[in-house]
Amino acid sequence: MTFSKSLLVLPLIGAMSACAPVGPDKSHDQSFFDRDDLSGMKAGIWVDPTGCDHWIIDDGVEGYLSARIDKYGKPVCSGVASPTYIHGDFKQGSTSIIGDPL
Repeated sequence: MTFSKSLLVLPLIGAMSACAPVGPDKSHDQSFFDRDDLSGMKAGIWVDPTGCDHWIIDDGVEGYLSARIDKYGKPVCSGVASPTYIHGDFKQGSTSIIGDPL
């Protein structure tokens, strides 16, 4: 009887261990030169070739890009800029000591 109970408990323990956080904290810049909080930086909008928006932040050394989606998970295609162009000051808030030539 004890053996059968342990067989039931082991999968439960395995499932609970999967709930532990894995990987680095994605809300902070992981750069060696500066460790800025990404919420303090200003994101711009890059429009891809199909016309859909993406959030973009440039920290000089590192860059961050993610698709802009609505509450249903569908891409936002606002037409805020021409395809392959960026709208907004996506470098504002960075304290990087390394400049970006672009």
